[in-house]
Amino acid sequence: MAEALAEHAAEEAPRKRPKPGERRVQILQALATMLEQPGSERITTAALAARLDVSEAALYRHFASKAQMFEGLIEFIEQSVFSLVNQIVATAGDAPGPLQARRIVSVLLQFGEKNPGMARVMVGDALVFENERLQQRMNLFFDKIEVTLRQCLRHSDPASDTPTVDAQVQAAVMTAFAAGSLQRFTRSGFKRLPTEHLEASLRGLLFNK
Repeated sequence: MAEALAEHAAEEAPRKRPKPGERRVQILQALATMLEQPGSERITTAALAARLDVSEAALYRHFASKAQMFEGLIEFIEQSVFSLVNQIVATAGDAPGPLQARRIVSVLLQFGEKNPGMARVMVGDALVFENERLQQRMNLFFDKIEVTLRQCLRHSDPASDTPTVDAQVQAAVMTAFAAGSLQRFTRSGFKRLPTEHLEASLRGLLFNK
């Protein structure tokens, strides 16, 4: 996300005094960059303001609270991941459900790998001392991923006597796998990549389907 936000901010680089919308992007970019530092402690508004070389009051002219800044990052995660997920579902055609599910988990983990700071938000490491509603919102994010996976897998095995139950179990396992892979990534200081042995792992989770 830091790179994406940086590109957006760079478009208006020559202007000395950024517009309000541009300053918001710069603030989120700085927060995302700070989250990418392995082992970084809780980020304070003072540290964030210092990084941007502005006052804390300047931050609060664009965000009512630090929680709102994190909500901006979460919105970026939701929009980025679900736009990709929706594309997978919309263009699936006759692709088997398990293949769709594998693609969804793949794009989720690839997003986290490319955006280490966002991965810390996704698994909650960056939200431990923040407002509880932020963690609840990320929990809802993974719930939506699980629901989408369940819908993809619902009719994946015509011979099954319990297709709905099978889909629920597999979707839950795949979601837990994705969350666990991202958590291992963040707690290893971003050394253990979430896409490591990904295809083999997903085939195993789906019983080689």
